[in-house]
Amino acid sequence: MRIMIVGASQGLGRAFIEGLGDSGDSLIGVSRSVPTRLIERAGIDIEWIAADLASPEPAAAKVAKAMAGGKLDVLIYNLGLWESRAFEPDYHFLADSPAEIQRMVTVNVSGAILLIQALLPALLSSAAPRIILTGSTSALPGHGRPEVTFSATKFALRGIAEALREGFRDQGLAVTCLQLGYLNTEDDLAVPLERAAQRDEGASIPLHDVVHLVRTLLALSPNTYVREVVMPAIGDTRF
Repeated sequence: MRIMIVGASQGLGRAFIEGLGDSGDSLIGVSRSVPTRLIERAGIDIEWIAADLASPEPAAAKVAKAMAGGKLDVLIYNLGLWESRAFEPDYHFLADSPAEIQRMVTVNVSGAILLIQALLPALLSSAAPRIILTGSTSALPGHGRPEVTFSATKFALRGIAEALREGFRDQGLAVTCLQLGYLNTEDDLAVPLERAAQRDEGASIPLHDVVHLVRTLLALSPNTYVREVVMPAIGDTRF
């Protein structure tokens, strides 16, 4: 299986590089620059492509060129910028600059659309093509958050997923949105799950849990897909 993870250099994306795949699989990380220290995993080939989705058209072309003639089984679009004061008590929409808003829309929405379009030929050559879009509980009705642009871009991912399913259903394209709550990005996969789960007193999700979930999605037969997963922390009182 060949799996591409966009936004792979840190946080959840890095956890996907560290935790997905089995012996004989290939992982392809995409980020603005190639990390100085690449992850090595026995039996798994790890490649890297440097591409900045803040300039989505040339970035998509660069990634597609690197994949030319090759098959891709899974695309995980894990990029998602948020406002500089997002999730802080003093966040105020009127303080968001137009430049910041535009950058978020470009990376979170335009980047996803253009990259998916560029990679669909490689994906559709797979016997079981899958796209996983990392969304947010901020895309759900009644999410209870005031961040306007972040919420809007995560709502957009649901529309992208719906249209892709209908446009490529006959070719077996499975598209899943992960609507994730607050993540514990302080503890990477090297930290035991039991200890990571203790952080924030249950108000954040260990990265381990998301990796386990995605591994399950990738193990499904070509006959099955999961449309959407809503995954808040147990202590998240909004859900």
